[in-house]
Amino acid sequence: MIEATFVNFVPAEKCSKLRSTLEAENTSPLSWSEVAMLFGSEFYFSGPEDLARRTHEYIKRWVADP
Repeated sequence: MIEATFVNFVPAEKCSKLRSTLEAENTSPLSWSEVAMLFGSEFYFSGPEDLARRTHEYIKRWVADP
């Protein structure tokens, strides 16, 4: 199985919502971490390549949705 890591920048106004959702869910076998930045955070998703890629795409669309 190929492991991959993808990163999403999430603006500050959406960080707490994403963080609380991820903390409430069992994300195994996907692991995640957050690195706080000036205007938001970078969320790193690591795990099986297909799952990490799908998560990255979902978060990207969620961030873009008003």
